[in-house]
Formats: sequence, structure tokens, C-alpha cells
Amino acid sequence: MGEVLYTIPVKDAYKIDCECPICQMYNDIEKNAIEFTMGPSYMEDDIRAVTDEKGFCKEHTQKLMDANNRLGMGLILRTHFAKTNADIKKLTATGGKSGLFKKKDISELTNYIHKLNSSCFVCDKIEFTFERYLKTIVHLWKKDPEFREDFKNSKGMCNEHYVNLLEYASKNLHGSDLDSFIDETNELYIKNMERLYEDLDWFVKKFDYKYKDEPWKNARDSVFRANNKTVGIIPPDSESPEKNNN
Repeated sequence: MGEVLYTIPVKDAYKIDCECPICQMYNDIEKNAIEFTMGPSYMEDDIRAVTDEKGFCKEHTQKLMDANNRLGMGLILRTHFAKTNADIKKLTATGGKSGLFKKKDISELTNYIHKLNSSCFVCDKIEFTFERYLKTIVHLWKKDPEFREDFKNSKGMCNEHYVNLLEYASKNLHGSDLDSFIDETNELYIKNMERLYEDLDWFVKKFDYKYKDEPWKNARDSVFRANNKTVGIIPPDSESPEKNNN
């Protein structure tokens, strides 16, 4: 397996008590991608050529700004603007003496803008690495009995990463391996979604005076954990179960 180096972060993530270990991995990958983008790499010509072409999505533009390197961001944006302006000037230049801007020309221009608006250097870097993390999860599940137990004993995964795992496995596992992986993953997902439902149900009941003197059990932070399950928002440390379920 070419991506053996990813076994350590994958195994480490499955040792964390959380609602989705894959969210933890993704979060780390994203942080690394932001640090890489705003680190010395932005002075490298080959990297700058890619950021000039792709730019960044709204979400990652904000996170790049949060890295507090305004000079670095300014340098990246300056050459990105230079390329974008040159490309658009070329696409909007009227041809011939007629000076007419034809429908075909408009299509080429709008296609360019649509492509620019949907591209992001950071997103692409994350997805490149994330694909290899999925590969590592499936590989370890198949080859490493200890990891397989950690996988089965985890708290499942969020909706998005549940689908990611099933789709990756369906393309890369076969026969009984695929059947077993799908069965185990489905069981893991459903079991933990039902567990979280019970926590949410108890959380709501605790606001009924009939239950005001009852213990919170594992429900106090259930809304935060449910958001992790549904949309991948990792709960803040201050709302971790070990701090709030007394």
C-alpha cells in the first residue's frame, strides 16, 4: 500500500472518544492545508502558479485570513488578480473590425468565471489527502484486526463520512469483504444514531419539571454531538462529554 504513512493519524483518530473519527481526520487535514498555503510554500513558483489559477472558496478564504498573515495573503491575491484580469481581458477582447461580442464569446467568459468560482486550492489539497485517508481506513479494516475492533467500537461517523466510506468501499472492496464492510458500517452507523437519539430525547425531557431532579446522564452536550453527526461540526472542547455529564 503506497500510503502507509497515513496509518498513524487514522489509528490515532479512532482512539479519540468522538462522534466521528473521520471528522477529526478531516479537520486535521484542513488545518495542515491552511498552514501549508500560508507557510513558505506561497513563495514557491509552482505552488503560486496553482493558487493563481484556482484561487480559494469563500470558507477557506476566511480561514486563510484567520491565519493572520496578511502580507502572505496579499502576495497570493496580487498574482491571482494579475492572472484573472489578464484572462478576462483576453476573453472580453472583441474580434475584428465589427467590434461585436458574440454569444460564443459570452459563453467562454461565463464558463471561465463559473470554473473560477467553483475552484479552490485548499479544497483540492484536502480532497487529495482525504481520499488516501479513506483508503487507509478500508485497508486497515481489512488487514489489521486491532484497528477493526477500534472501528467497530467507535461511535460511528457523521452522515457525510458514512456515505464517503460506503462509496469508497463499493469501488475498492469486492465479494465477502465488501459485504462484511457494508454490514459492519451500517450496523455501526444505525446503532450510534439511535444512541444519540436517546441522548437528545433525554435532553429535551430534562426541561420538563417532572425530570428536573433526574441526572443528565449523557445528554447535556447531545445537541452539539448531534450537530457533529448531521453536518460534521466538531463540538467545542468546553462541551466535551467528560466535562459536562455530571
